[in-house]
Amino acid sequence: MPSLGADMEAGTLVEWLKKPGDAVQRGDVVAVVETQKGAIEIEIFEAGVLERMLVQPGEKVPVGTPMATLRSDGAAREPEPAPPQPPPEVPPQPEPTPPAPPPERPYEPPPERPPSEVPPEIPPAPEQPPVEIPEPEARGGVRVRMTPAARRRAAELGLDPSAVRGTGPNGTVLLADVEAAVSRGPAVTPAPRAPRPGFDPAEMRKAIAAAMARSKREIPHYYLTQTIDLRRALTWLEDANRERPPTERLLPAALFLKATALALRKVPELNGFWREDGFRAGAGVHVGWAIALRGGGLIAPAIHDADQRPLGELMAALRDLVQRARTGGLRSSELTDPTITVTSLGERGAETVIGVIYPPQVAIIGFGRIVERPWAVDGALAVRPVATLSLAADHRASDGHRGGLLLAEIDRLLQEPGEL
Repeated sequence: MPSLGADMEAGTLVEWLKKPGDAVQRGDVVAVVETQKGAIEIEIFEAGVLERMLVQPGEKVPVGTPMATLRSDGAAREPEPAPPQPPPEVPPQPEPTPPAPPPERPYEPPPERPPSEVPPEIPPAPEQPPVEIPEPEARGGVRVRMTPAARRRAAELGLDPSAVRGTGPNGTVLLADVEAAVSRGPAVTPAPRAPRPGFDPAEMRKAIAAAMARSKREIPHYYLTQTIDLRRALTWLEDANRERPPTERLLPAALFLKATALALRKVPELNGFWREDGFRAGAGVHVGWAIALRGGGLIAPAIHDADQRPLGELMAALRDLVQRARTGGLRSSELTDPTITVTSLGERGAETVIGVIYPPQVAIIGFGRIVERPWAVDGALAVRPVATLSLAADHRASDGHRGGLLLAEIDRLLQEPGEL
C-alpha cells in the first residue's frame, strides 16, 4: 500500500485492474485504492509479471503492507505446492477381535451447577460497517458507486451506469462489471452525470490538520514575499490568446507555473525533500498544484517535468488535473511525486497567501490575486496590475538568501514572458 502523502496512514483496496499472470510495465495502473482524498489509481514502479494478490477488494490495510508479489523478467516462478503423495502400501493385517462391550449402566442426569459456575452467554460479534466508496453516477435518484476505471470505460462505450450491476464493496461498479454488461447486450445512451460527492470532507479535514500540525511542529519555516509587476506578462498573454481557440487559451496560472519551474533549476535546494538523513534534491521539477475541491478540502497533485513543457501543454495538463481531482481518477504518482507546491488564489482569492509546507517537501510558493496598484515606473507614478508572490521554506534545507534568489528569478522570468 503506497503512501500517498504525509497525511495517509491506511487505504482500502477497491479493485484490482490486473490479474495474476498479467505482464505489467512501469507506470501501468494496476489497482484502485480509496483514501481520505478519494479513489486513487495505483501505478506500478517495476516491470514484471504479477504473481499473487495478497490483499482482496474491500480490505483496509496500513501504508507499507504488501499488496501483491511481482516476478521480474527472467526470475524464477514461485514454486508450485507439491501434490500430495499417496501413503505407502501396508500389507494387510488380520482384524483384531473386538472387545466385549461394557455392561450397560442406567442413565443418571449430571448434577446441577450452582449459578456462579454457569458460563455467561457470549454476545454476538458486532457487524463491521461496509466500506464506503462514493462515486458520481445516479440510478433512479440514488448514487451509483463506480471506480474511476469503470467510469471511464463506461463513458467510452456509451454505457448507462444505471444498467450495470456492481459486484464490488457496497455495490461499487468495477471495471469487470462494465465489461460484463457490454458482453450481455448493446450499449445504451449515457445518463446525465451527477456531481461527485467524492470524499468525506470531515475525514479530509482531519488528514490536512494532521499533516499541517506536523509541518508546523517539525519544520523551521521562514517566510518571504515580493510584489511583481505583471503588465508585460498579461499583455503578452492577451496577444497569445488572440490566436488560440477559447478551449486552448492560456491563463495567468500557466505563466506562474512555468516561471516557478524554470526558476527552480537555478535554486535546486528548494526543489526536493527533507529526509532523516538530510535534503534530497528532486529527480525532476514536479510541481504540485493546489486544487480546492468543491465539497471542501484541498489536494495538490503533481504536474511532472513542468520546466520542460511548453505553455500550451502545461495549460492542458493543468485543466486535466483539476478535472480529475474533482471527479476522480488521480494517479498515485501524482500524489507522491510533487517536489514543491504552488498555490494560486485566482481572481476571487486574497491578495496574499502564506503557505504551510507539505512534508516531506521543503517549500511552498503562493501567488495572490492580481490587483491594480500605484507603481513607480522610471521616476513617475503609474497604475499597474501586480501580484504578491510568497515563499515559505524549510530553514534546514535553505536560507533567506537562497529563497530571495528564487523569488527574484520568478519575477525576472515574468518580465520576459516570451522566454517561457
